[in-house]
Formats: sequence, C-alpha cells, structure tokens
Amino acid sequence: MLILLPPSEGKAAPRRGKPLDLDTLGLPVLTDARGAVLDALVDLCAGDPAKAADVLGVGSTQLDLVLANAGLREAPTARADAVYTGVLYDALDAASLSPAARRRLGARVAITSSLFGLVRPADRIPAYRLSGGTTLPGLGPVAAHWRGHLGPAVAEQLGGGLLVDLRSSTYAAFWRPPTELAPRVATVRVLHETDGVRKVVSHFNKATKGRIVRAVLEAGADPRTPAALATALADLGWHVETGPATPKGTQLDVVVTAL
Repeated sequence: MLILLPPSEGKAAPRRGKPLDLDTLGLPVLTDARGAVLDALVDLCAGDPAKAADVLGVGSTQLDLVLANAGLREAPTARADAVYTGVLYDALDAASLSPAARRRLGARVAITSSLFGLVRPADRIPAYRLSGGTTLPGLGPVAAHWRGHLGPAVAEQLGGGLLVDLRSSTYAAFWRPPTELAPRVATVRVLHETDGVRKVVSHFNKATKGRIVRAVLEAGADPRTPAALATALADLGWHVETGPATPKGTQLDVVVTAL
C-alpha cells in the first residue's frame, strides 16, 4: 500500500540540522528533476524580492519567505513529517506513533511536494515556500514539470499494492494514475454531515484524513483493494460509502458529523 498525502502550505523551519543534500533523499529517480526546481526557485528568490514575491503569491510583508527560499541550499533540514505542519499533520501526529506504526509510515506514505516531487516522511528537507499552482521563470508551471517525472517514482514505491490517494486537487494534478491502475486506486473524500446536509469542509477533510492515516498505520492494515480499504476503515469506526469503480479508481466517502 502507498498513501499519497498533500503537503502543507505552512512549514516549521528547522533551527539546526545538516543542509539540504538532494542525493540523500529517497526516490533518487527524481534527483535531477528536483535539482531543476531548486535551481529555478533559488535563482528567482536571489534576484528582485518584489518580483519573486509576486511570482510566489506572497505579500509584501512576507519577504522573509523569499529570503528563506534564496538560501535553501544552505538551510538546515529536518524530517519531512516534522517540517510539514497544519491540520492534517497535527492529526497524524507522526512523532507520537508507536514504533511499529512509525516504521509503516516510512514504508507506506509519500508526501507530494512542489519542490521535491515526492518525499518520504524521513527525508530531511528545509522549510520552503512554493505552491503547487506556481509558474517559475525558466522552468514553467510546477505541476506540468512534475507530471513528466512522477510516474516512475510512484510505480517504484507502489509495486503491486493499493494506492490510497489523499491529495488535494492542486497536487493531484502533479500526477494522475493511468487507467490500468484504476482497480488498485482508492481516493478518499470526507463529507461533513449536519442536519442531513453533506458538504466538504476543509478543516474536517484535513483532520479526518490525518486521523485515518494514523489509525490505519497503528492497526497495521494493509488492504489490497478499494473494497478492502472501505472494510478496514469501517472496522476502525468510520462510516464509509463506496462509489462505483471508474477508469480513475474508486472513491470512498467518509461521512463525519463532528470533528
């Protein structure tokens, strides 16, 4: 099983640690593609700060983010699962997982990244600012860049297992599973139900996905099909509704009534 997570826009900047070394990151098939994005981002941010801020979509009061990007090659690093923050990662709370669940986290989870394509939770990365919808001078749209590179990396990690896609729409655009993988692809949508009305609420969506990943890792569940994943989640206490199989995979709706 491979669980694909989105990154977080907010990140915890490591205070100490070795500088970034692309050669130490997992999935070395992506090293050259990572270097191309890193070069484009650092070059942009080492130039005109106002231009860089405009390209990155940050305000004039956030020029510290531009400065931090300019120094990414020398910036201290930490585990990716400690650098990414926010609702999903708070709910996952990787640092408090049991030893067995933490091993499963390292083997079964990958995080989509505008800068690095995919990273494993234990990969050491710096904090950076680069959204998935950005177009970098000299590189072009970040999403289009990664669409040309992520397929082999995902295939290498997935093997014959189930792909559980928890990415947001922005990061799903970086790579879409081919039709032949559809029987082994499950996407998860979280619906918040109030007074019989269901809708997607960002906070509930992110928090529930973090809790789902945590519970699956702690339970040691290793489903091989979308139907088996639905059963595993139901056994763990969620209300799950399974959609029809499609050429894109099978959507599971997890319905929650409270955070």
